[in-house]
Amino acid sequence: MLKLPESTSPSPSTPPRGIKGGYWPSWRAEKFPPPAISTSYFTHLFYAFVVPDANSYQILITQTDDKWMKNFTATLHAKTPRAKAFVSIGGGTASPHTFSNMASNPDSRAAFINSSVSVARKYGFDGLDLDWEFPHTPQDMSNLSFLFKEWHEAIENESSISGKPQLFLSAAVYFASNFFLSNIPRAYPVEAINKYVDFVSPMCYDYHGSWDTSVTGEHALLYDKASNISTSNGISSWIKAGVPPQKLVMGLPLYGRTWQLKSPSENGIGAPAVGTGPGNNGVMKYIDIVDFNATNAEGVVFDEQTVSMYSYAGTDWIGYDGPTSIEKKVEFAKAQGLGGYFFWAVGYDKDFTLSKTASDAWDEEI
Repeated sequence: MLKLPESTSPSPSTPPRGIKGGYWPSWRAEKFPPPAISTSYFTHLFYAFVVPDANSYQILITQTDDKWMKNFTATLHAKTPRAKAFVSIGGGTASPHTFSNMASNPDSRAAFINSSVSVARKYGFDGLDLDWEFPHTPQDMSNLSFLFKEWHEAIENESSISGKPQLFLSAAVYFASNFFLSNIPRAYPVEAINKYVDFVSPMCYDYHGSWDTSVTGEHALLYDKASNISTSNGISSWIKAGVPPQKLVMGLPLYGRTWQLKSPSENGIGAPAVGTGPGNNGVMKYIDIVDFNATNAEGVVFDEQTVSMYSYAGTDWIGYDGPTSIEKKVEFAKAQGLGGYFFWAVGYDKDFTLSKTASDAWDEEI
């Protein structure tokens, strides 16, 4: 990874202590509507996702969004009035080119920003969240700093005019602050983040997956002695880059990644594999992992070195987070002085088991 000099810029705003976040996938609304969320385990919930139009850069609101966004904010505020509702813009399937084009020009940034603030107010959200996956070039990162600055200024201005509380601004980001993808070095604009963004949420998962089926891997391991691709290294890179720990909200997965073992007798982390395992393209929700373990698993293992779980049955292998690893990860986040944690995604849990585990662990005294 690239090493950035530490920033000496003061942090003008810090998030409230103890963010317990969760992203709610709106495309699963019929199966898991907002009233099904046990909101008491969360302080911040994110509506995922809306996207900007590729030409006007204004936020697109479908009929489905219109229905569920109203339901989402009304339900959350009624059930847990102190909790904050965010609308998240982007996501893994959104076009990174649209974000790149939008961020490159002051006029298109203004169209995007004004539209986002309008949407947040119309539907009763408390904050805006950017999930640009991912800025592709150093120029994108530079433009991102302008976007954050102008967005923050627009939010301040709107609040002063409307008299309403200022909207929060957050961003879901790569697990590390500086990194190579497609052989291009990239580094997030830390100074702009510190000045203009309330908190950033490193996505500490998907380190291994269907793109490499040669060996099994823990996709959200906390430690990895053989690589710098781990949650501990990612969080460390953000802190070393100069982001105050309390601005960091650490990502946790409510899903696992699966492989097909080459041989049932070799079933540990890094065991030879020949393809993806059960689930959807090698992805399995935690709720389904619990059922798999109850009916099929020959072994369920907590790995202390990586702080992760895996289970196997025959040639099926699943790497995931369970209660033990989630508890230890939250303890790590607290020990690092982080601002909190978030889950991807609400509705993938089994009876909110991991959501409760994380919430309880966060509330315990260190």
